[in-house]
Amino acid sequence: MRIVLLASLLLVTLFLAACGGQNLESKNGFTVLPTKKPGEEIATFAGGCFWAMQECMLELKGVTTVVSGYAGGTTTNPDYETVLTGKTGHAESVQVYYDPRQISFEQLTTAFFNAHDPTQINRQGPDVGSDYRSIAFFRTADERKTIIKVMNQLDSARRYTMPLATEITAFSAFYPAEAEHQDYYVRHKFDGYIRNVSKPKVLKLRKALPELIKNEYLD
Repeated sequence: MRIVLLASLLLVTLFLAACGGQNLESKNGFTVLPTKKPGEEIATFAGGCFWAMQECMLELKGVTTVVSGYAGGTTTNPDYETVLTGKTGHAESVQVYYDPRQISFEQLTTAFFNAHDPTQINRQGPDVGSDYRSIAFFRTADERKTIIKVMNQLDSARRYTMPLATEITAFSAFYPAEAEHQDYYVRHKFDGYIRNVSKPKVLKLRKALPELIKNEYLD
């Protein structure tokens, strides 16, 4: 019976791996950044492990594509193992492609702050290191003002008991992660880390901001 159960779980995992995800293009093992479509805007955030953050952002109304990758550092074209050393300056990040007619940058930023713990310095839960730090990137002066506005609102509402530790950083470059890290959440639902660390973050966001979540993800 146990062998049959394990075989069934393996088949389900393989099925999810085959049919889940966004079908992002890859080259030499790394994801190729999609071209921004007419009317789309792009936002970039870092909030701990990108497996959970990618799924959180994908579940938002108006979001069309989310790519996991690396940003905030100085090393060109880093890989996962190098980023883990903390020597690149990069943090695990996500690049979000969205329709501003359906969701605003302010709403995206609010979701970002609800999808992780922005009070932790150089860590998120069990993940420790500068590559897991919290960063809100801005591309324009207005986006910077919006980030500060959302952070002030969180402070006023006492959303968190500790001071926010999120960096507010001008965007410079985003490097897509390896293909194996894209859509990891939906392709590895039985993984222990996904079930115990990533899923609670996703459920937390759904509960906090149900009005921003696509209908198919709500009970």
